[in-house]
Amino acid sequence: MNRHAFLRLLGAAATTPLRQTTAASYPSSRLMQPEQLFFQDDGKIPNSRFPVLVYRNAFPARGAAGAAWLEQRFAEQNWTNSWRNGVYAYHHYHSTSHEVLGVYAGSARLQLGGEQGRPVEVQAGDILVLPAGVGHKNLGSKQLGIVGAYPDGRHWDVNRGLPGERPQTDQNIAALPIPLTDPLLGSAQGLPTLWKGK
Repeated sequence: MNRHAFLRLLGAAATTPLRQTTAASYPSSRLMQPEQLFFQDDGKIPNSRFPVLVYRNAFPARGAAGAAWLEQRFAEQNWTNSWRNGVYAYHHYHSTSHEVLGVYAGSARLQLGGEQGRPVEVQAGDILVLPAGVGHKNLGSKQLGIVGAYPDGRHWDVNRGLPGERPQTDQNIAALPIPLTDPLLGSAQGLPTLWKGK
């Protein structure tokens, strides 16, 4: 190729806009399939017939920018009443709401499903959707930062699998509707299709 043809080609390439993967477009730019984890009632922790959904490397932003992105994304999908913090270092579950946890910093080893459940490694960029009743506990973390939120901005309770919590918590869980949207992907993918019919 002669020099003039090469420079014309280079000039065309330089003026052709590149597709950028921004925080706003990232989840919709590809089909995301979450891991699905199932946990059975162990007698103390009720867990759920719905799977925990784990989206790996679901968004690129980190730190404060990642936290702000998660809050905005979740709110766009009507998952609100958000907070920034970590995960309690004891087994607990919520009976009055499902929960999403978006990891914007650090990493953690979380025990899901109670004592009979399993440990799951998470890191910045991961998003977990926990059905009401699913036990979770922080087994150890490094510089962990999480945004939590709830469908329709529901208020959440904290239960620890103690005597006397059930059957009221079971009744609370059974009364909860399936959310209309996935906190990451919206109404067409993820939770609405994966929890339907379970």
